[in-house]
Amino acid sequence: MELVGVSWFCSCLLLDPAELSSGEAEELQRIKWHRKQLLDDIQKLKDEIEDVFAQIDCFEMTEESRMAQKEKELCIGRKKFNMDPVKGIQYLIEHKLLTASAQDIARFLYKGEGLNKTAIGTYLGERDPINLQVLQAFVDCHEFANLNLVQALRQFLWSFRLPARPRRLTG
Repeated sequence: MELVGVSWFCSCLLLDPAELSSGEAEELQRIKWHRKQLLDDIQKLKDEIEDVFAQIDCFEMTEESRMAQKEKELCIGRKKFNMDPVKGIQYLIEHKLLTASAQDIARFLYKGEGLNKTAIGTYLGERDPINLQVLQAFVDCHEFANLNLVQALRQFLWSFRLPARPRRLTG
């Protein structure tokens, strides 16, 4: 039956509308109306898809901008750290690039990307309680398993430099 309707519709398109019966003419009008509705729906869907793609593009540009801003702030934080380690860490925490946890700060120092090793040593050598916690977490970042003492010391001392003038330890 469906195939007959399709073949009838195709033959109706080729016929002169004057040759159609009133029932056939009504059916043709109804089919044309449904066709127009479907084409309108298709166009609406195309427009919606285009809007979604535009929103995705906008989101991606915003995300790229946000990532570029974060990278810029991270670069500034590294420079500040290299000039004054305490102020650099404070800047990174204020800009939510680091948390104030000793473990997060220690991981940042351990990675050392763009950081001056002497500045790392200076920060780790501070005697404030947070610096001592960071030092402990920094030591925990290292993997000393299966290393002899000399290898472990080399690995540890390679990750930072001791300041030129050691601070006096006061008890």
